[in-house]
Amino acid sequence: MKFIDEFRDGELARGLAQAILRETNPARNYHFMEFCGGHTHAISRYGVSDLLPANVRMIHGPGCPVCVLPVGRIDQAIRLALEQGATLCSYGDCLRVPASDGLSLLKAKALGGDIRMVYSSADAVTLAQKNPDKQVVFFAIGFETTTPPTAVAIRQAAALGLRNLSVLCCHVLTPSAIASILESPEVRQWGTVPLDGFIGPAHVSTIIGSRPYEFFAEEYRKPVVIAGFEPLDVMQAIRMLIRQVNEGRAEVENEFTRAVDREGNKKAQELVAEVFEMRKDFEWRGLGLLPYSALRIRSEFAEFDAEKRFSVGYVSVPDHKACECGAVLRGVKRPQDCGIFGAVCSPDNPVGSCMVSPEGACAAHYAYGRYRDA
Repeated sequence: MKFIDEFRDGELARGLAQAILRETNPARNYHFMEFCGGHTHAISRYGVSDLLPANVRMIHGPGCPVCVLPVGRIDQAIRLALEQGATLCSYGDCLRVPASDGLSLLKAKALGGDIRMVYSSADAVTLAQKNPDKQVVFFAIGFETTTPPTAVAIRQAAALGLRNLSVLCCHVLTPSAIASILESPEVRQWGTVPLDGFIGPAHVSTIIGSRPYEFFAEEYRKPVVIAGFEPLDVMQAIRMLIRQVNEGRAEVENEFTRAVDREGNKKAQELVAEVFEMRKDFEWRGLGLLPYSALRIRSEFAEFDAEKRFSVGYVSVPDHKACECGAVLRGVKRPQDCGIFGAVCSPDNPVGSCMVSPEGACAAHYAYGRYRDA
């Protein structure tokens, strides 16, 4: 299958592994963060770490949109369904994220909440059209990749005159998360994150392009290589990062040229700018309250803003005391460093969001790495 089989070729992977070994300097260590959860799963699933020299360490980043959503936002969605009687539409990977009082969206559904799993924001629009007597709320989460479809849904609702559709907007921004990690590498309660460079996200970069990462290369002297999600994509990106570090360069390079360019998708960017604007601040799991790190709906489309239509304000809630999701998302700890990983916390009984999401680091290590630990 074109553009898939070629990037999973075992012989090519072994050749790349030898090239990486030749280019590494045995006298130093390399620490690279793969920002995106899709890269984390590719590294775990295909055993990329096993092909790397011992002095090249990959660090998980906060690039899982479900994982970085704080408990208070899940609580907010649950209250919309249970207290306000709204029909809440959510992507499937949000349904099992633990919330307050032992609840989750799935458990709230069992208590009588009208909570539906949808595959896209368009499904929520269709549901509102077919049920004019119901207040339908779309729980909009994700980075820049899923934001344009939400903007399309809001514009479509406005064009159709749908007065029973609103959006609980929790879209967050990739550059803000990278900046937070670079500006505060030392976290008092967890320790220090050594970083020599980043593997830039693939899907996000198809929307925003490579230009936004140039600031991090120039200001923080950290190289960034945008990579696709296949194992050979990731390995080639690691090789490019090693080469930059060895040469003392800090630039933005694009391994994923088949899908990403410098400017990104201009049409999608304009659509997002029309419907959304920056929030003054937004709480992230693991990263805390970050300024201008998320989006809200513009006043021109305020009638579709669930936070304004319903009286369900946001209340910050601390994570479970035993859960290390915050430290894992910052890259300070690995999933196996958590005392409840694989025992109390598992995909069947998740305590933290990193074990729930298909892009979560804990879910990836549970699926592909826990037997190697044993």
